Amino acid sequence: MSLSRFLSASSRLAPLRKHAIATMSTKAAAAPSHDTVPVEYTKLFINNEWVDAVSGKTFPTINPSTGEKICEIAEGDKADVDIAVKAANEAFRLGSPWRRMDAADRGRLLHKLADLMERDLEHLAALETLDNGKPYAVAKAADLQLSIQVYRYYAGWADKNHGKTIPVRGDFFTYTRHEPVGVCGQIIPWNFPLLMQAWKLGPALAMGNTLVMKTAEQTPLSANHVAALTAEAGFPPGVINIIPGYGPTAGAAIASHMNLDKVAFTGSTEVGQLVAKMAAESNLKRMTLELGGKSPNIILNDVDIAEAVETSHFALFFNQGQCCCAGSRTFVHADIYDQFVEASVERAKKRSVGDPFIETNEQGPQVDGEQMDKILALIGTGKKEGAKLLVGGERMGDKGFYVQPTVFADVTDEMTIAKEEIFGPVQQLIKFKTMDELIERAGKTIYGLAAAVQTKNLDHALHLANNLRAGTVWVNCFDAFDAAAPFGGYKMSGMGRELGEYGLEAYSEVKCVTIKIPQKNS
Repeated sequence: MSLSRFLSASSRLAPLRKHAIATMSTKAAAAPSHDTVPVEYTKLFINNEWVDAVSGKTFPTINPSTGEKICEIAEGDKADVDIAVKAANEAFRLGSPWRRMDAADRGRLLHKLADLMERDLEHLAALETLDNGKPYAVAKAADLQLSIQVYRYYAGWADKNHGKTIPVRGDFFTYTRHEPVGVCGQIIPWNFPLLMQAWKLGPALAMGNTLVMKTAEQTPLSANHVAALTAEAGFPPGVINIIPGYGPTAGAAIASHMNLDKVAFTGSTEVGQLVAKMAAESNLKRMTLELGGKSPNIILNDVDIAEAVETSHFALFFNQGQCCCAGSRTFVHADIYDQFVEASVERAKKRSVGDPFIETNEQGPQVDGEQMDKILALIGTGKKEGAKLLVGGERMGDKGFYVQPTVFADVTDEMTIAKEEIFGPVQQLIKFKTMDELIERAGKTIYGLAAAVQTKNLDHALHLANNLRAGTVWVNCFDAFDAAAPFGGYKMSGMGRELGEYGLEAYSEVKCVTIKIPQKNS
């Protein structure tokens, strides 16, 4: 089920909140709260066992809604990564149970994992809300459903990623095999912990790889629960290893490890550059990088303004603005700019912010105090550089890490807030006049992750979609994700693709085999 299916009411776009609330249990007493979510798994998951860090160190994971500690988590570092890599290499050993397993059985295990996630759906959603701060209704109706879809999608690919026979010149029989890359390191971010875990685990496991995954220090809880489910599903020991920890220690150990064949990283462009350097300077391991974005969301002058405002509001504010592909540069045609600005401000004023376990709230807190402070600092920069702050711009309350929904108008291309990834609930409205000017301005960025066009004119939509330098272009929608549709960026937004059939390429090696055919003498 794609995210876009959660955004429609009849034939028109509606807030995600309306559908998400409708999917929740009608029994109010069953709804979780900050004090009722049990945390079962707080250690490292290596070789299908829960173990303490070699150092004995732990770190606190914080509830962003309150700023209070949830629990202590084992802190993995290089020593633990070394142990996990050894386990993953043993699991990938020629003749091991995993290497001898039929491809169809790998698919069966992925389906079993999806079944178990459906069984534990409400608990996983509650862990995600507790640790990340996203609204429970959204975690349950969107993040969990999309994650499960990814596992089922790649379960179906497990026995279908086959090679070809090739009619080469001469008396030869030539064929290709698609083989696993080997032992993979994976580093996931904090903004979509369950979904990013699924994007990495799904294709890697379907293709027969083993892996060591570092989860974000801000959000280890839901990923650890999924780790427990992989053992329950029947994945052999060592195939999946999960290490909570910090980037400069555990993350760097993965990126630079000599006994890993690949690294996959999702996060900021700055850290992505460091990961790429470490991967290249160690053993030139394969890499896929899904990095930052500053995506243009283009509004032409023929749109239904109310619908375009709602789409653009969702494009920016979804997930507290913490989306790498957020429509953070909203280009609006001069003919409708003033109307669009006024309506966008009114929509932002109506956005409900507060406790993410309260089902009527659309927006929860930012993931931590560091992220909140970064957002507030960039808001201050926007004001200093002359952007017009129309609503919001401040911290909300003094408990937790909440930021008011914020809208800037009269933003120009040279302003810092039009160039840097804010990763928060800050909408920037930019005026444009002509199509030719628009394409040039939309591309004036180091990023190229996503873009969107809103128009009733198919010719204009296709012209823009074909000329914008971005890995994904949405027309009259935003964040319409599906497990079958590839995702990744141009320019400094990364390399490689995740999801869909294209996502298998990152976890497969192509081997060419040529056999000489003997010729009988007549």
